[in-house]
Order: sequence, then C-alpha cells, then structure tokens
Amino acid sequence: MALEFGIFDTFSVPDWESGRRAEMYDRHIEGARIAEEAGFKSLFFIEHQNPPVPCISAPPVYLAALAAATSQLRLGAMVFQVPMYNPIRLAQDVALVDQLSKGRVEFGIGYGVVASEFEPWKLNFNERRAMGVEALEIVLQAWTNKEVTYRGKYWTFERARPEAQPYQQPHPPLWMGGHSRDSMDYAIEKKFPLSQIHGTEKVIAERFEYFRNAWSQRGNAGPPPRTLLVREVHVAETDEKARAQAEPYMLEGLLGRFGVQRAKLLRPDEASPERLENAKLYLKTAESFDFWIDEGLAFVGSPETVIRKIKEQQQLIGYDVLLTHHTINSMPQDLWTKSVKLFGKEVMPAFRSAKSAARVVGGTLVGNE
Repeated sequence: MALEFGIFDTFSVPDWESGRRAEMYDRHIEGARIAEEAGFKSLFFIEHQNPPVPCISAPPVYLAALAAATSQLRLGAMVFQVPMYNPIRLAQDVALVDQLSKGRVEFGIGYGVVASEFEPWKLNFNERRAMGVEALEIVLQAWTNKEVTYRGKYWTFERARPEAQPYQQPHPPLWMGGHSRDSMDYAIEKKFPLSQIHGTEKVIAERFEYFRNAWSQRGNAGPPPRTLLVREVHVAETDEKARAQAEPYMLEGLLGRFGVQRAKLLRPDEASPERLENAKLYLKTAESFDFWIDEGLAFVGSPETVIRKIKEQQQLIGYDVLLTHHTINSMPQDLWTKSVKLFGKEVMPAFRSAKSAARVVGGTLVGNE
C-alpha cells in the first residue's frame, strides 16, 4: 500500500513558558523548511484557545508565515476550532492563505474537546458540534459563492460578499478528525477523509475498520476516503541511541504535563468514552517507554527498525498518510531536526513508488472528539 508522509508539529513547554515566542516560531518555521527539503509532503499543527497546551491560537497568521518560508509543503491546522470563529471571516482568512501559498492549504475543522476553552468566551460547550456543522455549511458557501445569505441558529448573514476566494477550486481539500462513531458517520455522509491523532494501535484499527465497513454498508461506490494517522517518531543511527535520546522526553507523557493534568482533572461533561480512553493514554505514556512501543503509539529506532514497524502497522491498520511527530515534548531542536533529516533520507525511500511519488496529501481536517 502506498504511503505519504507529513509532519505534525508541536511546541515544547520550556519554549512556551520562556516567553521568547519569536525565537520559538523562527525555529519551527526553519523546521518546516528542513521537512520540505527532506521530502515530506505536508505539515500540520494544532489549534487551541485559552490554551491548555503549547499551540497556535491564530492559525491563519502562522499558516501565512509557513507559506512564505516554503514552496512545496501543504499546510494546515489540525484543527481549526470552528465554533470560536465568525465563519465568513474564517473562510476569507483561509482562502487568502490559499492564494498566498498558490494552493497549498489543507482545511481542518474541529469542534473542541475541552470545556475550559469555551467558558471564558461564553460559548456553550455542549452545543459545539451543532455550531461546527453550521459553520462548515457557511464556510463552504463562502468558498463557492460570490454572496452568502444564511439564516441559522448560531449565525445569520445577508448578502455577505466573501473576499478572497480560494486558489484551489472549488475549495481547499478536506479531512475530518473524528474519534466517535457520530463523527465517523458524519464523515461518511459528507465523504470526508478521516484522520486520527490519539489512540493505541488496536483502537485505531477498530475505528478505521468501522469507517471502511460503514462506508460500504451505506451503498457508497468505490473505495472509502483516505485515512491519516499521527504517531510519535524518533530516528537515530541505532536502536539503542534512538531510545536513549527519545525516552526521557517521551516519559513526559503524551501532551507532556498538560496531558497528565488533563487526565487527572477530566470533568464529567468532558468524559466521553473517547476522552476517557485518551486520559488513560496520557497517564500510561508518562509511566512507561515500553507502553508507547507496545501499543504502537511511537516508532523509535534505527531507520531499519522504523521502516519495519511502520510497514507492520500500516498493514494492520491500513492508513494512507502518516504524520510523524518528531518534536516530542521538550526534546531539543538538534535532536528532532536530526530525526527529521534521517527519516527523510533513510526511511521514506523504502515507501516510495511511482504511484506514491505522484500523489499529494489531501483532505479537510474536520476535527471532532
């Protein structure tokens, strides 16, 4: 099965808390250039508001900076927290970046999973899904019509004239990041590709199997939309060196101390089955390096080991795009930069084919719980 590679980028807690944000952004923009030179097809990052984790809270601005620094990478947020935007403004901002990048934007829509991000904005956390669905309708109309008139529960527009229109026609490609059955059913209804960030190998395999089976059972012709997975990755010359370099930072846990804190302080109104499962991951990944490896949450080792492990997992789960996350917690830049370069030089060629070389990453990231 052909496989495409992209980068999933995050920021470290020490960088975040240092207050030296300009230098931090510069390092990661340089990392995007390195990833492009290494042969990666795409780069994504995460958005949060009232951020519980180091993140980007103004995705269109950061996307514009990434677009100016690169020439080939496809770029996107995984995901935009749509209920917190005016949908027309969101459509215009993303369309403008799509123009500036000459059509390299991937659009991701998310509803949000943390109630504390909504409360300071006086938004109803329990209505975020309905708000997100309505907002997506408006965004798509803004990308495909010269005027938008819309009367909904959350937003109303009368002859709004979106400017600019996207460079990609009819609009940037879509992915949906959805973990629940409701989210996957919605993706199938809209024919959106599906992306996953957290989850053990077993859990992700079950989700993708449900997605593929439900696609066929609902009478859709042809293969289901593509699937994408994010995994932690660290590559070094030998297995021993890779583990020695990565283990201290991996034992900060998935999402670092913020993940551990989130697991311990999970509120009843946030406690869906998917988020309870993630809470267990946050705690267990802070306890055991072997848990990361045994549960297929990370690929750590020599190029040969990483190639073998990715092939085994792809055969088990069946994904089309792998986003490799090298910026593991507070790992220093020199380590994650070397890992990115070595992955591009030694790992990616093992997955190259005439078919995969001609394809590009595509899909809307419509993220959900």
